[in-house]
Amino acid sequence: MSAEEQFDRLVRDADPGRLGVLGELGGVKQDLLEEILSESKLDRVVEVPRRRLRVRGFAGVVAAAAVLVSVVPVSIVVRGQSEDRGVSPIATVDPGVVFSPLALAAAERNPRLLIDRSGWKVTDLSGFAEEQGMIRFRRGERELEMNWYSAWVYTYRYSDRLADGPPKSVRVAGWPGDLFQNLNGDFTVLLRPHDNVLVEMSTSGNWSREDLDRVLADIVRVDARTWLAALPAEMVMPVGERAAKVLVDVPLPPGFDVAALEDIGVSDSYHFGVGVTSRVGCGWIAEWQRARASGDEAGVRRAVDVLRGSHGWRVLRDLDRVGDWPEVFWEYADEISAGTLRPSYVQGLGCQ
Repeated sequence: MSAEEQFDRLVRDADPGRLGVLGELGGVKQDLLEEILSESKLDRVVEVPRRRLRVRGFAGVVAAAAVLVSVVPVSIVVRGQSEDRGVSPIATVDPGVVFSPLALAAAERNPRLLIDRSGWKVTDLSGFAEEQGMIRFRRGERELEMNWYSAWVYTYRYSDRLADGPPKSVRVAGWPGDLFQNLNGDFTVLLRPHDNVLVEMSTSGNWSREDLDRVLADIVRVDARTWLAALPAEMVMPVGERAAKVLVDVPLPPGFDVAALEDIGVSDSYHFGVGVTSRVGCGWIAEWQRARASGDEAGVRRAVDVLRGSHGWRVLRDLDRVGDWPEVFWEYADEISAGTLRPSYVQGLGCQ
């Protein structure tokens, strides 16, 4: 496989979005490819999947940069009922709920789209504070995934989707867009760029066109505080509380600052666990390197023992049931146990 083909495949498969074949921008594609190759960025693609998703660079896994400072119960607002809709799942935020400025600023930059129909739940969230992000909704066996990107990606995505055939025009939350259906029957809705953001929605599960039309009609855009309040409680739990649960049986490296985990912020449990264990692992690797360089044999043994013991950490065992991040972590931990370490650990584990 050529470098360009590898690049296209990596970009197309990347999480949180599938940027697809870099279709018709010609020189832009070549310039971007050359830049990536010159900086060895292809080596930075690391398998840190949720349901075996591929992550484009470690930053896409852990950057969420938001934290809920305090949690106060919200009150539900009934937006109206029908025999099919039921009570709206969207809540208004009690004035006592205080979100951090980082959380609000990040939410302002993303599309903040919700499905205003009972039964739909947010199950996954990543890339919250980045230019690219993903939120996944689920109801029964059906899933609707929304990916957002910077507006410049639109030409790539539209060109790529034309392979599924000519689109049909749709509107979602007032935004014009195009609907595609592939040979497997899955739908993709590509919304036109708005406020410098592109949104792409994709279905999985058993969907008919009528099912999709009903859900698209129920998608609304909300303000930042309402969007944050609609996320599952676990995702907006104060970071210190979440970290304490993750780190319950995890030895911390010298100088580890739990408070610094706040910039992981709003994310699903998988990505939060990845972010926390990445920093712990990188801290112990740094300690191992320090001890080796200074002749501190006790320090070396301590770091080796801790990393070898990571195979028993509850958080990694839990993550291993849904994704491959623990396998990546343990691969480097086992190398240290053997007295070696490849330089690729920096990208593989997201070490600074």
